[in-house]
Amino acid sequence: MFYRTAESVSPKHPDKLCDRISDAILDAYLAEDPNARVAAETCGGHGVVFVTGEITSSAPEVDIPAIVKRIAGDDLEVHTKIVKQSPEIAQGVDTGGAGDQGIMIGFACDETPELLPREVVLSRRLNQFIYDKYPYDGKTQVTIAPDGSIDSIVASFQNVPHDELEKIVREFISAEGLEGKLELHINPAGDWNQGGFDADTGLTGRKLIVDNYGPRVAIGGGCYSGKDPSKVDRSAAYMARKIAVDYLRKRKAHEVLVRLAYAIGYAEPLEKTVIIDGVPEEIAGYDLTPNGIISYLDLKRPIYEKTACYGHYGEGFDWDK
Repeated sequence: MFYRTAESVSPKHPDKLCDRISDAILDAYLAEDPNARVAAETCGGHGVVFVTGEITSSAPEVDIPAIVKRIAGDDLEVHTKIVKQSPEIAQGVDTGGAGDQGIMIGFACDETPELLPREVVLSRRLNQFIYDKYPYDGKTQVTIAPDGSIDSIVASFQNVPHDELEKIVREFISAEGLEGKLELHINPAGDWNQGGFDADTGLTGRKLIVDNYGPRVAIGGGCYSGKDPSKVDRSAAYMARKIAVDYLRKRKAHEVLVRLAYAIGYAEPLEKTVIIDGVPEEIAGYDLTPNGIISYLDLKRPIYEKTACYGHYGEGFDWDK
């Protein structure tokens, strides 16, 4: 055993604001056109938000500035530059092929009811516990000692005085029945009131480890937010999680890792490996083509803005069940 640490960020963190904007744009198009091809990237900070990307859709024009302001505030200058999907990419996707090459990782373990690493769940739940009371920019972090006890907790939250934030953290510790060294770092750089886009810039896809399984588990590297399910770095990653959950339950395993790999324009995966408690085998019994995944998980729905808040796994999505 070793020390294990994971962090979580609130939905008002600047990077998460960008993820949420990108996925809200995707949802707006899918609500009108389930076959929309969307790749929306958001960069924001210091009063300005820039949205760019490639969108091909039969849907009426989406009011992107209205989406940005709903999520991030009215006092923002919004710039957009949207073009249609490259026809050279579309020709591979139109025939059922993957929208890009890449490696997708799925993971599940029996440490928590969410089937996620304990440090990931605790840092996330602490963040949610604070955010429910103070819905602002904030970060949390939990370190677990080798004996399974809690070594340290970090909480930094906008507009929450040190003593109040410490009180909330201790309420969480009591509610969760946590024990250990429990060294607390509460607003360790001092109390702060300037957060979100006022304090820092954000960018879609810059919190990949938070979006996935924490730093203990490798990731393929692809961002999820703002991408329609023809992009396998989203849809196949969700399918990899579903397979990991299925194998964990079916084999009564402690830990399952799934690896899928694709080539752009090619439908079948180049790799489909499941590693069950350290023993690899080839995945069987699933349609792992992009169209098969989309159909199985019903991914052409406007369901994505919620995924951009607290991670794409362990929050009750269909690929967690």
